[in-house]
Amino acid sequence: MKLAVVGGGSTYTPELIDGFARLRDTLPLGELVLVDPAADRLELVGGLARRIFAKQGHTATITTTSDIDAAVDGAHAVLLQLRVGGQAARGRDETWPLECGCVGQETTGAGGLAKALRTVPVVLDIAERVRRANPDAWIVDFTNPVGIVTRALQTAGHRAVGLCNVAIGFQRRFAALLGVAPERVRLDHVGLNHLTWERGVTLLDAPGGESGREVLPELLAAHGAAVAADIDLPLDLVRRLGVVPSYYLRYFYQHDTVVQELLAKGSRAAEVAAIERQLLEMYADPALDEKPQLLAKRGGAYYSEAAVALVAALLGSDSGSVQVVNVRNDGTLPFLPADAVVEVPALVDATGVRPLPQRPVDPLYAGLIAHVTAYEQLALQAALHGGRDRVFDALLAHPLVGQLELADQLTDRLLAHNRAHLAWA
Repeated sequence: MKLAVVGGGSTYTPELIDGFARLRDTLPLGELVLVDPAADRLELVGGLARRIFAKQGHTATITTTSDIDAAVDGAHAVLLQLRVGGQAARGRDETWPLECGCVGQETTGAGGLAKALRTVPVVLDIAERVRRANPDAWIVDFTNPVGIVTRALQTAGHRAVGLCNVAIGFQRRFAALLGVAPERVRLDHVGLNHLTWERGVTLLDAPGGESGREVLPELLAAHGAAVAADIDLPLDLVRRLGVVPSYYLRYFYQHDTVVQELLAKGSRAAEVAAIERQLLEMYADPALDEKPQLLAKRGGAYYSEAAVALVAALLGSDSGSVQVVNVRNDGTLPFLPADAVVEVPALVDATGVRPLPQRPVDPLYAGLIAHVTAYEQLALQAALHGGRDRVFDALLAHPLVGQLELADQLTDRLLAHNRAHLAWA
């Protein structure tokens, strides 16, 4: 089995490599190709990847290249984890919205739109190369904003599914609080990428089983303070909602507070850039043969476990399983368009990805889901066709913007900071 990772020079990659090594019985790789235009980073990451495989006794070959066509040739699945413009672009995305009093974040709000505009054309070009090389290959998108990027891929007819580590992160944290194996925890997870709520937590009678009991109320009763602290939202709000919002909901529920915090402490991008510099120095050490603990501060926890489980199910290495993924709506949430991309549990096997039926969504958050879906539809049109008016429309429709003068100011700043990456600007 051949797997290609586009953006393989990312400092994230050793997390993925570690998972491939530990879970090789689940996903029997024969060849892994890391592709990235940054040759210096790629060689550092590739060297560490080979040492991790060697230490853990994995026999697959690992190659590195800047040639996307060569990398995806014969690949059964392609993982996308690229960042167009690098950390410098992220730094700008997290800075200029603050000048207008809006949250500066790489996947949410105006910064998230800028990332989508830079990313969608690049991803679609890569996907066409994958289709020419192997039309049956699966594309697994971990590139943010996952919902918009996955929708672009699916709209263009690619075999694509989106992946995020938020759900598996909740599963692991809830399992730890309950004192059980993660495989005994199943989530009632609903929403859009980076806009999700845990409506229920089922404690299964056996790992991976079907029967179990609902434990979210008792989980919140016993560990509510820890859960609230983890998502950085008030415990009173969590109790009032009766569900656990993703930590990304803080940008919506406490927008102005977050803006003041970001203005005071600076962007996450600067912190990540410093961590990356340290990581690359570590990766250059020929004695290092495991992922360093510092990598946990980079983000992407449990990404490897989620990726292995998803690819294994898609390629038929197991009998299929229920996993939280970003998938075409097709009536799953009936108040959204059929071609919207939702993040819900789905049955994943060698025949594809089928979202599980969902119970009605509470109006308390159904409205926000619908609102952000409308923005994502406009954002995709802007990414596909360009034009200042389309960018303005998307910003005006975003629930964190929604004001004429503000959308106008943000549009000007977005274009000024991203002209180098927008062919139409």
